[in-house]
Amino acid sequence: QGQLVESGGGSVQTGESLRLSCAAISGLFSSYAMGWFRVAPGKEREFVAAISWNGRTTRYAESAKGRFTISRDNSKQVKIMVYLQMDRLEPEDTAVYYCHPVQRGDYEEPTADFNFWGQGTQVTVSS
Repeated sequence: QGQLVESGGGSVQTGESLRLSCAAISGLFSSYAMGWFRVAPGKEREFVAAISWNGRTTRYAESAKGRFTISRDNSKQVKIMVYLQMDRLEPEDTAVYYCHPVQRGDYEEPTADFNFWGQGTQVTVSS
């Protein structure tokens, strides 16, 4: 508990921005690529974006390309930070957002190395 902590969600209007943050225990996750996933009401979990352990490679879902930007800060000794800058938000982006390490060979899938998730952060976009 507390190994993955998401924050930064909120309620916004269409076209506005939010910046999500994920604090992850450095000792566990610093060597992992990290991803953001979301769960919308009545829908299955969906990949949003991922970033390699060193920040040099990123991947985005089609729905996120051009609007969302993922980044990470590995400089802190205790926790790494993974961010998701979300611009031009749309009602379809409404969901609970989670961060989680991803598979080395497939950034769009969460790794099974860790079977726990954080509490997520709610994003609500109204038209």
